[in-house]
Amino acid sequence: MHAGKVGLVVLGLFLFAPLYAQAFQFQDVVEKAKSKASAAYEPVPGIPDFMAGLSYDEYQSIRFDPSKSLWREGDSRFQVMLIPAGKFYTRPVSIHVVDSEGVHPLSFDKSLFNVDDEALRKRVPADLGYAGLKLTFPFDGPDVANQFLVFAGASYFRGVSKETSFGLSARGIAVDTGLPTGEEFPDFTEFWLERPAPDSDHVRVYALLDGPSLTGAYEFTVYPGEQTRVDVKARLFMREDIELLGLAPLTSMFYYGEHTPRPLGEWRPQVHDSDGLLIHDDATGEWLWRPLMNPDRLAASFHSVRRVGGFGLIQRDREFRHYQDLEARYERRPSAWVSAEGDWGKGNVVLVEIPTDDETNDNIVAFWSPGGEVSAGTSRDLNYSIQFGGPGVAPHPGGKVVNTFVGAGDRIGGGDQAGAYRILVDFAGGPLSELNAESPVVSKVTGGEGVEVLEHFVEWVEPENHWRLSILAKPAPDQILQLRGFLMVDDEVATETWSYSLPPGTGLRAEP
Repeated sequence: MHAGKVGLVVLGLFLFAPLYAQAFQFQDVVEKAKSKASAAYEPVPGIPDFMAGLSYDEYQSIRFDPSKSLWREGDSRFQVMLIPAGKFYTRPVSIHVVDSEGVHPLSFDKSLFNVDDEALRKRVPADLGYAGLKLTFPFDGPDVANQFLVFAGASYFRGVSKETSFGLSARGIAVDTGLPTGEEFPDFTEFWLERPAPDSDHVRVYALLDGPSLTGAYEFTVYPGEQTRVDVKARLFMREDIELLGLAPLTSMFYYGEHTPRPLGEWRPQVHDSDGLLIHDDATGEWLWRPLMNPDRLAASFHSVRRVGGFGLIQRDREFRHYQDLEARYERRPSAWVSAEGDWGKGNVVLVEIPTDDETNDNIVAFWSPGGEVSAGTSRDLNYSIQFGGPGVAPHPGGKVVNTFVGAGDRIGGGDQAGAYRILVDFAGGPLSELNAESPVVSKVTGGEGVEVLEHFVEWVEPENHWRLSILAKPAPDQILQLRGFLMVDDEVATETWSYSLPPGTGLRAEP
């Protein structure tokens, strides 16, 4: 080839790559969000009433045809399935594709969906709109498109890893969650999908957030695998003052577990998507484990953190025999761990627990609440990652809580103190793995206001190969039982801190 032609080809490649990279960028979403924040909020028009009023089975019968997935015709391992508006999803979203030819809007195409009921098929509007999207990746072989990340409904997105099944969700933002004034649910109203190269190990999605109190620009860079990682970059613009801003929120379900009563008539030992909140304070090095509850009234707890390293909702119990549910397979539900990038400053990891009388409601929310006021006209940048996978998503080096059992403190084996509780907390792993039954393991336990810690001691549980912290504690009448405890070996902390809060009215309270 002539040298001049070689130079021309190289120059063409040099020019082409930046053009593709600059076709659409995070800053483009930032400008949209900033512009919207300066104007009054206008919600996206809703769908026709009959589509919103579909029964669950009717809506489920409108099924996307996988053979028509976006990018299926290329060599990319990533594909996109589309979700129709309807039922729960009453506000359609705009979706665009970013590729080497620019930015292209995806118009709603009714032919992408199969509908069993011919009458319903005819009634589905030709301009209905999409509710969201599902990303797929070949976890189970080159010819299999496994769903691993779903964006649908308000600012929710759900992720799984190769060995887990869908369960808990992440959200773009939480506004006034758990407050008496009521919660606001901003929406992802627009998405841009950047087409990945055929051999790429990640896919990138941009999203525009809009709500009465704020707008936001988001960039999600997603790496599916044994653990699915989502790197999040966001910039938020406040329209109004916000009393309780929730950053990097996670939403899950806890109906009942090993430390709560089993509802009358339930045969399954446990029912939950997550069994605990885990928090890492990077400034102190402390790891804190908080078992989840299903309270009889809304409860919010604020866990002060000097410098948050991470937090997550974890499904630590992975034994099928502890759930016995062949359909739900709760032992396969994913955990989610949020890792903060940079110093987020002082603030609180907030846990909101909402009463529920069945397993269909996501009644658990956890998020980071920054210190200081959140005022109209201000903006905020945020960078973090979310790992979806097994309980190992959190890089926790210490001994971990594996069981929490709670009972009355005036029963045989529990004690002889009316109005007290016997709490058993089992720890395993980390430094405890190197110990034997004769090792000098000691416990440290403190109680909250009005709580009398009557005794605590440590036992080696030989059948399970772990250590048991036994506590007898008595709260003041009609007060919350709050406890914290951990194990030490040779004057060194060997485990995470177990933090427990038992409110009245849970069915576990012993009468004095």
